[in-house]
Amino acid sequence: MILLDTHAWIWYLSNPELLSDRAREAVDAAKKDGGIHVSCISTWELFLLVKKGKLVLTQDETAWVHRAEGLSFLKFVPVDNEIARLSVQLPPPLHDDPADRIIAATARALGLTLITKDERLLNYSHIASLW
Repeated sequence: MILLDTHAWIWYLSNPELLSDRAREAVDAAKKDGGIHVSCISTWELFLLVKKGKLVLTQDETAWVHRAEGLSFLKFVPVDNEIARLSVQLPPPLHDDPADRIIAATARALGLTLITKDERLLNYSHIASLW
């Protein structure tokens, strides 16, 4: 089972050719098992990126997210108290970006492999990750 980083989630649904071959294969395999997870913090990041003009979608961002929520193979993971706690207690050396810490904590708490292009997360040895 896998957890998509924010960019991997957006790319998979909008521009899957931006994923590496290895990432796409992992996502396609997980899709068959219903094992694709997305942290709800990624939804927050998506709305923030659109608001800042750093992300343009082919449709209204609220409609885009609602469409994603309707996909049976995607499971949205809420930021519960345990994930919040873990995000501030992750072993070093992970940077202080709150969204990345919540995503890493989610992967760690649920035993998921994180699909990310972010070198900082790929190099963080306390979670499984791939690109």
